[in-house]
Amino acid sequence: MAINNMTKAAPSASTGSRTGGLQKLWQRLLAAWDSDIAYNFRTSRLTVFASAVLLLLLFAGIGASLLAHYDPFDLAAFDLMDSELPPSWVEGGEARFWLGTDIQGRDVYSLILYGLQVSLIVGFISVLCAMALGVTLGVISGYFGGMVDALIMRLADAMLSFPTIMFALLVSGAARGLLPQEMHDQMAVYIIVISITLTGWMQYARTVRGCTLLEGNKEYVQAAKVMGSNNMRIMFQHILPNVLSPVLVLATLHLALAVLTEATLSFLGVGMPPHQPSLGTLINEGNKYLFSGQWWVVLFPSLVLVILALSVNLVGDWLRDALNPKLR
Repeated sequence: MAINNMTKAAPSASTGSRTGGLQKLWQRLLAAWDSDIAYNFRTSRLTVFASAVLLLLLFAGIGASLLAHYDPFDLAAFDLMDSELPPSWVEGGEARFWLGTDIQGRDVYSLILYGLQVSLIVGFISVLCAMALGVTLGVISGYFGGMVDALIMRLADAMLSFPTIMFALLVSGAARGLLPQEMHDQMAVYIIVISITLTGWMQYARTVRGCTLLEGNKEYVQAAKVMGSNNMRIMFQHILPNVLSPVLVLATLHLALAVLTEATLSFLGVGMPPHQPSLGTLINEGNKYLFSGQWWVVLFPSLVLVILALSVNLVGDWLRDALNPKLR
């Protein structure tokens, strides 16, 4: 009988723990909803709208294979008889091609979805790499100071003196010159990511370096030194978590710049290859046939690029104000 009673009591105990966990989670969600940042977000209609548009674009890019009508990599799905069709609501268009087709008979709507996916992937990876490099160098520079600080900051100043696109073109051209011709298309994504990373880490480094200088003199850092913590532990476990707020704002704003840089490089012909759809390559290909009347091939990818960059910038501007106590 005792064993049966213990067996019966076990499910009730586990059920009670689950209920307690759900209650704690619900309380945390309510606390987050009632926070100053959440209230600031709810009361800003422009930010809510920009966030909704950004989430929609992210969903469209991530689910391109599910939302697209045709696979742009499947050559058997194209028919040259369908080439140069206008959007479906224009005279001469067809309902199965919402945004028309290009000169090869490819569905522009499907191309935009896959191009948005590539641009977002390149943008996110570039931002993460630039953030990792810049934050690491910024913490090291601000913590050690002296010659280390001078060397890293002078390098950042030197790279900031070059225009972003010019330096990205330089890195891309150098990489393509060092690689064999047959590897250019295969390494295009990596070249673009390296180019954007090397042109974007400086802002992170300068921001984190200034925050590290302020945090380095506080009591918790001095206490960690007295307790015998090594420099790596102090930098990356004590100081770094306290300097990430401005980094988050920079990363949000940098995402828009990274997407625009990728589109610019692809438009100039040194980014993604023509057979790999991205917003930049679509604009580049559509621009060639703009004066022949195929305005839809360049217009719709350009609109998506502008809306994506604008929505990211609006969310980044709100995040900068929301995380700044002086502007809250």
